[in-house]
Amino acid sequence: MNDAPAAPAEIRGVLIQIAQARLLLPNATISEVLSYADPEPVDGAPDWLLGRIAWRGWSLPLVAFARMAGLAADERGGLGSKVAVMKNLRAGDRLPYIALLTQGFPRLVNVSARTLEADDGDGALPPAVSARVRIRDDAALVPDLDAVAARVDEALR
Repeated sequence: MNDAPAAPAEIRGVLIQIAQARLLLPNATISEVLSYADPEPVDGAPDWLLGRIAWRGWSLPLVAFARMAGLAADERGGLGSKVAVMKNLRAGDRLPYIALLTQGFPRLVNVSARTLEADDGDGALPPAVSARVRIRDDAALVPDLDAVAARVDEALR
C-alpha cells in the first residue's frame, strides 16, 4: 500500500515570449509581472545582464534570456516589454529573485502529460536550457533555472 500523495495530473505553467523563442516555466516561480523600465547598469556585466531594477525593496538583476542562451544578440527592453520577477529556487542563494525580460505579457497554460511532449529537434540545447518541448501547438524552451541563477551569481561577483 502506497500512502504517498498522487502527483497532480495537471500543473499551471506560464509561456513567456522572449526574442526568437518562448519559455515554459511553472507558474509558481513567477512572483509578479512588471512594466519594463530601463535598468541601472552593472559595470563589467555580460551583455545578457541588462542591469538592476528596483522591486519591493530589492535590487534585482535583469536577465535577457535570449542573449544568455545565444538565441538573439540584440534582445533589449522597450515599448511593450515586460519584466517577470522569478523566485530563485537555488538553495542558499543570496539572490531570492531574478528579473527576466519578456516581450509582452506571459500566458497561463495548463500543463499535463497529454498536452506536453519533448521536442528533440535542432540538435544541442542552448546554454541555460534544460529541454525543448511542445505544449499543444507551441514550441517552447524549458530554462535551467539553477544554471540561470548560477550564471547571474557569477556575473555579479
